[in-house]
Amino acid sequence: MSTVLPLFQTALELGLISSLTVLALFLSYSMLNVCDLSTDGCFTLGAAVGAVVAISGHPYLSVIAAMGAGIISGFVTAFLQTKMGVDSLLAGIIVNTGLYSINIAIMGNSSILNMNKTETVFSIMQSKLADSVFKSQYKLIVSFVAVLVVAVFLILFLKTRLGLAIRATGNNPDMVKNSSINPVFTTMVGLCVANAFTGLSGCLLAQSQKSVNIDIGSGMVTIALASLLIGRTFIGNRRIPLRVLGVILGSVIFRLVYTVALRFNMPASMLKLVSSLIVIITISAPYLKSKWPMFKRRLGLKNGREV
Repeated sequence: MSTVLPLFQTALELGLISSLTVLALFLSYSMLNVCDLSTDGCFTLGAAVGAVVAISGHPYLSVIAAMGAGIISGFVTAFLQTKMGVDSLLAGIIVNTGLYSINIAIMGNSSILNMNKTETVFSIMQSKLADSVFKSQYKLIVSFVAVLVVAVFLILFLKTRLGLAIRATGNNPDMVKNSSINPVFTTMVGLCVANAFTGLSGCLLAQSQKSVNIDIGSGMVTIALASLLIGRTFIGNRRIPLRVLGVILGSVIFRLVYTVALRFNMPASMLKLVSSLIVIITISAPYLKSKWPMFKRRLGLKNGREV
């Protein structure tokens, strides 16, 4: 039990931090109907920018800077789609590829940044809770507060006129054009907001583990997609607040699966395979569930003939 609880807490912390990226994918993929493949690069961008600003002595500003960097990344991706006529999938791939070089440059032409002696939002919270019973939960508290603020903002934002226009753009772009709403503007705003969440997620993960490497965002789009699908499986297509809650729940569940895999001493090189398998299962589950009655009937007929 003494080892299970710390593992569960770590999974919860990572799940909450990752859920910010999943919320970004929820906005871009589920609401705006744009598959943004720049997530991996944007996540690393947020981590790199946040680390550099924090190392310079500005832990709070690092969070804002990381989100600002994410907004710029989202704007470039949206600009390629809406103004340059580039397909959304290709635009994400192009931005993701370009961000690799940009992230290396931000990190001082190094693939690793060490933040062991750097003051971060986590170390500040740790010092404030030094004499509290919650002193060992400082990472969990910071992650929870960040997710709570972002989730509340997203729920309220999607209820505004602009948020409804973004949702309408994802549902029916032609109708939006006929309603005097500019789909170019809504796409840009949606991707900028989504990538701000992704940048924040990368920043918090980097400050949580006190280091950044150039591959910190590798596979984040797969993890986010799996978490989004898991949340949809549990919650379904209900009202926005419940769907947002489902997204966060899906991210935590995914990280718990990771924790169980690590608990059984699975090699780190196999964790990407675990991610892929989870995506396959979550995508296939509704289809297989709908086909199950037919499989049962066929098995029943076969058994009857055998008898």
